[in-house]
Amino acid sequence: MAELSPEERRQVVTLPASIAKLTAVKHLVLYGSNLVRLPPEIGAMAGLEEFTPYTSYRLHWFPYEITRCAHLTRSTVSTRALFGNHRFRPPFPQLQPSKEAVAGLPVTDLDPGRWGVTAVRGCSVCDRPVEQAGLHQVWISRRVATDVLPLLVSACSMACVATLPRGAQDYIPAPHKGGRVEQPSSDRD
Repeated sequence: MAELSPEERRQVVTLPASIAKLTAVKHLVLYGSNLVRLPPEIGAMAGLEEFTPYTSYRLHWFPYEITRCAHLTRSTVSTRALFGNHRFRPPFPQLQPSKEAVAGLPVTDLDPGRWGVTAVRGCSVCDRPVEQAGLHQVWISRRVATDVLPLLVSACSMACVATLPRGAQDYIPAPHKGGRVEQPSSDRD
């Protein structure tokens, strides 16, 4: 994004799904971006070791698929901007009700204002195509590299949701739908 003008950079609010092709990238620098979401395809960036979206204050959550980046060990995230962060505990947005079948739901052309993503092709947990199953979205806060991140899971079934690990210590312990969910006390309480 360095070759874009400041005005052009402000217009970029998400990265394309083709980010999945960047398997050799070791350090993804999104410093000061205007991004509001990352595509689930970030999980295919197999070589990613360091992730720097620092001062990207409109980026409040991340796709669960980022946990697939097995070599990701370093991150620099503006945690005060994140949903559920341990100091301020901003609320998680309420997610849509689960759907046992997605017939009639355009899973490759979703309204990001309602679903958080523009497309859900595969389950965040098992990678099964959601067209063959349902859509069960939940939030979970997990350590990714050096930061605890709020992760949006788009699962194909409640069975996949049940296999998710517990939330990070001092965060909501189980996957949840957001909204008025009770969070642990903040560091400021």
